Amino acid sequence: MKKYLTWALGAFVVFYLLKSPGGAAQIVHNTASSLASAGDSLSQFVNALT
Repeated sequence: MKKYLTWALGAFVVFYLLKSPGGAAQIVHNTASSLASAGDSLSQFVNALT
C-alpha cells in the first residue's frame, strides 16, 4: 500500500509541474522564504540568549 501511495504522490507532483510550472515555482519560492524567515528568527532568539 505504501508503495502505491508513493507512486501516486510522485505522479501527482509530475502532473502538477507539467500543468502549472508557475504555481510550482511559487510554492518553492514561498517554502524557501519561510525557511529563511524561520532561520532568521532562530538566529535572533539565540543571539538574545547570549
